[in-house]
Amino acid sequence: MSLTKGSGPFGAAPAGSFNFDPRPPEHVMYLERSPRRVRVVLGGETVADSTDVRLLHPPGRTPTYLFPREHVRTDLFEPSERRRSDPAMGEGTYWSVQAGDRRAVDAAYSFQRPPSSAAEVAGLVAFDWDSVDGVFEEDEEVFVHPRDPYTRIDVLRSSRQVRVSIDGTVVARSTRPRMLLESGLPVRYYLPREDVRTDLLEPSYTTTRCPYKGIAHYWSLRLGERLEKDLIWTYPEPFHDAEAVRGLLCFVDDRVDLEVEQPG
Repeated sequence: MSLTKGSGPFGAAPAGSFNFDPRPPEHVMYLERSPRRVRVVLGGETVADSTDVRLLHPPGRTPTYLFPREHVRTDLFEPSERRRSDPAMGEGTYWSVQAGDRRAVDAAYSFQRPPSSAAEVAGLVAFDWDSVDGVFEEDEEVFVHPRDPYTRIDVLRSSRQVRVSIDGTVVARSTRPRMLLESGLPVRYYLPREDVRTDLLEPSYTTTRCPYKGIAHYWSLRLGERLEKDLIWTYPEPFHDAEAVRGLLCFVDDRVDLEVEQPG
């Protein structure tokens, strides 16, 4: 849960309420120093390496790392014509990065002259994680975006009955789900394979990455001539926060009829 995103305390739809009126500015952002060493790698070279990164919680988005310019290999930068306009931080300038045999177009950006309300970000450098080969916190690779220190994951064993159906056909039924609760996101129900109609599943080559849970692998589900592509995901080798759902199956909630028995 980013502080400024979704159901975060300064997001568009806060999950809770304060006992005072915080009167946030129109575009809330939060900047803090991180105790982690963070490195960016491209083409076999380290293009940024710092123990003094700032973690930025931008308005309505997931966090990002900002590097002091002196901790970045700006000698590898090539000017870009791309610009971006940010309501909180002003105009952003981009660079492409050439390292080893790799050229990452528009991979780095910075806000050189932000408004006074965002003065602390001036000149700091950020990277587009999809454009580089890897980002590491200490010696561990991190996917998609920085791990938000205000996000946590809890996995709870439950005896609630969970029933999953598609157009009246029951495709899963379980009384031993595991509930994964991740800050700012809906509850996800992970089910044992034995409680799912695995005879209807077809493997998919789709994978997605999560900075907290790891790499998800997908399955499609076939009902007669109908194929529901990438309807189910699983984490065969999850990170430690999600270890309790290793190998369990989870359905894309808004594409099925998910019924959960309420206790009492």
